[in-house]
Amino acid sequence: MTDTSNERPPLPTDLPKDAGRRLKELENGLFTSDLSVNEFLLIKEVGFHPVGFVMGSSIYHIGLQTRKWGSSQELEKLTAAMYNARELAMNRMEEEATELGADGVVGVRLDVNYYEWGNDAAEFIAVGTAVKAENGASYRNKLGKPFTSDLSGQDFWTLMQTGHVPQGLVMGTCVYHIAHRGLGQAISSIGQNQELPNFTQALYEARELAMTRMQDEAERLEATGIVGVRLEEKTHQWGSHTIEFLSLGTAVVKTSDEVTLPRPTTIISLDG
Repeated sequence: MTDTSNERPPLPTDLPKDAGRRLKELENGLFTSDLSVNEFLLIKEVGFHPVGFVMGSSIYHIGLQTRKWGSSQELEKLTAAMYNARELAMNRMEEEATELGADGVVGVRLDVNYYEWGNDAAEFIAVGTAVKAENGASYRNKLGKPFTSDLSGQDFWTLMQTGHVPQGLVMGTCVYHIAHRGLGQAISSIGQNQELPNFTQALYEARELAMTRMQDEAERLEATGIVGVRLEEKTHQWGSHTIEFLSLGTAVVKTSDEVTLPRPTTIISLDG
């Protein structure tokens, strides 16, 4: 950890004008947060203070990509679209946090919304609460950006007790087309218990690609581990045989060997 600079970064030019006014108001001492009261207390207890609710958005046109009815394959154009759109939203959220002088963003949520103007466009949103260390130290990650984390306030508090700090919300995605079964394959399996190897292999490979890409992001942050990993599957609006596998987790690095985990408390119920 290094000392923070007194110089304030310029307002990012990529943000809406109203965002600039809102962030300026937050710099005067007012803070906003989507933390619960319990989460707010725990964030304060580990030495951080919320400075503002931050967000980023990107409405992205998702291009068309041909796929073969009987072939399992990654749809690289769709993979790139889903990844790049989320990155744009995440970057704008980080820009807002940077303008507030934050060390990180906790409780990050990534959402995708579709609107009536068409199935080929979607809004990607990243939101969270920017926090700043009260001791004046910097907790920014290896890339010099505010850390991001999807951990709850309770999980963030517990993580800090273990001597680890977040580095970034890392993700990997893979949009995969799963081959349809031929008529002969479908007929041969009627009434029988058997593995469907083409489906198994396709889903297995797609998940592996998403997980590997998430780990690659953690490597770039020089993380020592990833906590809270989850693997989501979404068909969006492509149909049942085209699925996005999204792997998400918080990359962490160990900064101290001092572990202060609380001892569990035994509670004996006196209810009859």
